[in-house]
Amino acid sequence: MTERLSRRSVLGFVGAALSSLPITQALAEDDPWLGLHQDVFGNRPIAEEDGLVTLEAPVRAEDAALVPLTVRVSGGDASRPRSLTLLIDRNPAPVVATFSFGEGAGEVVLATRVRVDAYSNVRAVVETQAGSLHMATRYVKASGGCSAPALKDSELAEAELGKMRLRQFAAAPGSTSREAQLMIRHPNHSGLQMNQLTGYYIPAKFITDLEVRRGAALVFRMEGGISLSADPNIRFTFRPAGADEVLTAVAKDTDGRVLRGSWPVKSGDDS
Repeated sequence: MTERLSRRSVLGFVGAALSSLPITQALAEDDPWLGLHQDVFGNRPIAEEDGLVTLEAPVRAEDAALVPLTVRVSGGDASRPRSLTLLIDRNPAPVVATFSFGEGAGEVVLATRVRVDAYSNVRAVVETQAGSLHMATRYVKASGGCSAPALKDSELAEAELGKMRLRQFAAAPGSTSREAQLMIRHPNHSGLQMNQLTGYYIPAKFITDLEVRRGAALVFRMEGGISLSADPNIRFTFRPAGADEVLTAVAKDTDGRVLRGSWPVKSGDDS
């Protein structure tokens, strides 16, 4: 299994960023990836740009707080992904999220939006069922995404917090997998954003866990951190299995809130 940062480690990155910022800034003087590789994956070798995983990201982001990423995993059953870890080298909390896939996942295509705090390499590392690691890297020119002011006022964000919406899409020609897009209302405060009225930092509050299932079958489980954008938006693939199926999503945040949603699987588009 991929050796990934625990939630305590993720929160530790946030705490360090708010105090003395020693972790990533010390590494940034050289190459942050050298330390990240060791911290997250130990001494395990990682095959780079071998075609198994591809990462789509803009060269220059229009909005550093909403940078779109799309990951595609190719290959047969032997290279079927067990997990996907998204990393941004120079973010205060470099591990964006780790996704673990289950029997309901289908062919893995996953898209989401992230915060990029400084010009940085963005990485997608896939662990296959066989235990090998494969990586795709893109350099993104963006800055200030982790400290960008919240787009909504706090009262409105709190009132909408936890609302979920799911869009479903028809299977692509020749594919056995369907696509769906899960949208969750949550401010996902990074802890680095300042309240423009009070001048104080807004406490970190973000989604730490998300699980999506098709019936009893796991599609994916996510462990997230502050580098996911506000109002998390995840487009994913799933393998339909029969009639009367239901997709369910359960999320938890740092305040202990549990957010839930469920939707019947549609036979066609549902926009």
